[in-house]
Amino acid sequence: MKMVSVLLLLLSTLLGIPALPSQRPACYKRALQDHSCHTIPKNTENLRHIDDGLQDHFWEGKGCEVICYCNLNELLCCPKVFVAVT
Repeated sequence: MKMVSVLLLLLSTLLGIPALPSQRPACYKRALQDHSCHTIPKNTENLRHIDDGLQDHFWEGKGCEVICYCNLNELLCCPKVFVAVT
């Protein structure tokens, strides 16, 4: 019985410790204002198709640091570092 009490005390202590925030950037969603996935204009200033073989996948920004996937009328964008780690 003492062992169970000690175990419960340790478990409650561990669960009470706040988790540290992740140091890596998070993914985010972005609504497409007047477009759907199939009507995003090619060569827009901020979004570029990755490849014709990867439908609905885009690079966001000037480089290749953020990758986005289009789902209906919103983009799910993640930093490339985040995608490579997970």
